[in-house]
Amino acid sequence: MKFYEITIRPISGFGTPLKGDTLFGHFCWQVAYEPDLVEGGLQRALESYGERPFAVFSSAFVRLESGNVRYLLPRPCLPVSCFLEKGMTRRARYEAAKDLKSRKWLSVREDLKLDLTGERLADVTGTLLEKTPNSKTPEAREGHEGIVGMFVQAHNSINRLTQTTSGPEFAPYATDVHYYHPALELAFFVLVDEGMTDIERVKRGMENIGRFGYGRDASTGLGRFDVCDVAELKLERPEGVNACYTLAPCVPEKGAYREIHYSPFVRFGKHGDRLATAANPFKNPVVMADEGAVLIPKKAEALNKSFAGQAISGISKAEPGTVVQGYAPYIPLRMESCDG
Repeated sequence: MKFYEITIRPISGFGTPLKGDTLFGHFCWQVAYEPDLVEGGLQRALESYGERPFAVFSSAFVRLESGNVRYLLPRPCLPVSCFLEKGMTRRARYEAAKDLKSRKWLSVREDLKLDLTGERLADVTGTLLEKTPNSKTPEAREGHEGIVGMFVQAHNSINRLTQTTSGPEFAPYATDVHYYHPALELAFFVLVDEGMTDIERVKRGMENIGRFGYGRDASTGLGRFDVCDVAELKLERPEGVNACYTLAPCVPEKGAYREIHYSPFVRFGKHGDRLATAANPFKNPVVMADEGAVLIPKKAEALNKSFAGQAISGISKAEPGTVVQGYAPYIPLRMESCDG
């Protein structure tokens, strides 16, 4: 499978986080309406997805470009001691650990090499954003203290007979909407099986998703983005690699890993598009390891694949053929034992 980067620019707020499994679900709906996006159409592609995935999507990450491209990836789910230098005094380790706990992002170069001893966790509330193109004007920075902001959107139920909110139908409620700093671009990565599709068709599907909206409340204008660029990347495999850093929520294969360092993420899925109005549009919950997990396999052969995890099926009564992307692209990583 080939490894690509797709760069997007948000042009609205988002009601649903840009995670790999949801991006995969949206792309499947595009294939349902445009079958030539994948060879043989959606049904055939999903039937073989457990053994041969046609595409595996990562979550979206902030992409900074100021001379050199850098990505802000979630801090690996490892003990804080893994990020500390050897030989530090006890007090120095305490102070450094206290500081590191507040830093949620790992700044990674364009080559996507992870060196936990050389990289430093990023503080993105200041200097990194100041160096981002188009962010120097007061208008661009106003109200945006970090990479992601949040506001509460008020809603109300309307009586369609009277066209008012009065009476028993008066039911105000609020939802959270997340938005990105207006100067930022996001990038997500996708593994493509070119025997079943290609990056141009994947890009076309992503452009349609960005045009019509992604996630919750897309019908009210949320989830819009522009596709800016597509590029093929080469993931180098460091000498002595023995672990993988996941780039999307995944469901690790049972018994395949010696150690799993992860933050649990429960996907309470719901069908979209026309199945959103089915008698039971809700999917069964799926417990996943969120992006940023570090998986250490029992056998080195497990790292010969370019993705980790497994596909999940049998989660929907409305559509029995539904498949969840329990796969995740990963960055090869050399892990050493952490003190403490």
